[in-house]
Amino acid sequence: MAANILVVDDEQSMREFLAILLEREGYAVQQSENATSALTVLQACPFDLVISDVNMPGLNGMQLLEEIKKKSPETAVLMITAFTTAEQAVEAMKRGAYDYIAKPFKVEEVKVLVKNALEKSHLQKENRRLKEVVQERYSFSGLIGKSKKMRDIYDLIEKVSVSMANVLILGESGTGKELVAKAIHYNSPRREKRFVAVNCGAIPETLMEAELFGHKKGSFTGAVADRPGLFEQAEGGTLFLDEIGEVPLQLQAKLLRVLQEREFRRVGGVASIKADVRVIAASNKNLEEQAQEGTFREDLFYRLNVVPIHMPSLRERVEDIPYLAEHFYKKVTGYDGAGPVILSEAMNVLINYSFPGNVRELENLIERCVILGGKPITLESLPPQVLNCNRASVSESLEELSDEGINLEAYLDAIEKRFLLRALAKSKGVKKNAASLLGMTFRSFRYRLAKFGMEEE
Repeated sequence: MAANILVVDDEQSMREFLAILLEREGYAVQQSENATSALTVLQACPFDLVISDVNMPGLNGMQLLEEIKKKSPETAVLMITAFTTAEQAVEAMKRGAYDYIAKPFKVEEVKVLVKNALEKSHLQKENRRLKEVVQERYSFSGLIGKSKKMRDIYDLIEKVSVSMANVLILGESGTGKELVAKAIHYNSPRREKRFVAVNCGAIPETLMEAELFGHKKGSFTGAVADRPGLFEQAEGGTLFLDEIGEVPLQLQAKLLRVLQEREFRRVGGVASIKADVRVIAASNKNLEEQAQEGTFREDLFYRLNVVPIHMPSLRERVEDIPYLAEHFYKKVTGYDGAGPVILSEAMNVLINYSFPGNVRELENLIERCVILGGKPITLESLPPQVLNCNRASVSESLEELSDEGINLEAYLDAIEKRFLLRALAKSKGVKKNAASLLGMTFRSFRYRLAKFGMEEE
């Protein structure tokens, strides 16, 4: 697509000369005879480059430059004048002009300047687009759910993002712990620096210290050169230590020292290296129990556990399943229409499935259904293990009451929530019809939704 260029000059002959020159180079060119008309044109259509005379009646070129940079910082501006001085050139560059050339100018010089200015404009726009993509991807939009538990987590992320406090994210596998860590990083003052993630359980114990802290050449067999570790790679940013409970005890002491002293040494090194890194850790194990058993350092646990975030299992936030399922469907298919993507009978089965693999299992399940032809997803699209997973009835569950007993209130709440969700699914979200299915008034139905944090605000 041809770049859009606006030429602004009160001399018609100069405007037309530049327009012909640039159109021959394949650019789309418009002309304005003064800065006021140029601003009107700029409001109606975006331009990649503006070439403006400095000395014009009314608003001059410098004032036009200021207005352009206020409204569209990525638009490149070239200033042209017959009365060039070093002071004018410096002033134009300070105000954001890409370059400054004097009349009379050489045609080839203009061609080169225009080409370079457009390349810079394109790079600035691309950088802005990439930042927006990153922010959208790792902002709260990466975390799907309207349940009370998830809203509480969003609030907590907002509060901890602006601090340097260590965060410990706990929860079952597949609940979205890394997504929370990324949301904290990309909403923090460190967002421009790197987010480095490592699964501690996937690194052999013999290599873990070198992976985290780096090593010096010759410090062990195979160390043929100096190598920075993950702490150095995350300098100024965030280091996410997933499955922190897998770090061996001897290395936990060194990790504790980094958190306390904000410095470390490479394997085989003698010099201390400063560590300006925020550490976010995560585990699917009960680290407090491990600390009591002696398999995890108690002092390290308390150092990491400054701000704990507990990620609920999908079983604990069943009301989010419809939102998650539709999100994953649209993510896989690219579908952006208004029609149903998962039929109510299939959604009802999903709501009643236990999802031992949590959100990750749901995402994989939806992808499988789409690949095998479920568009929209129907009851027949679902795999046998989901369809055959019949939940025990209330009476059957009570017959299996163990010696340890049961939290009856929590159990009954879970049953009530499931029926509320099933009614909403059957009524396609129409609350009045859902209330009727359950034989209760609309007001009573809304009260129960609010009780479980399921009523939309």
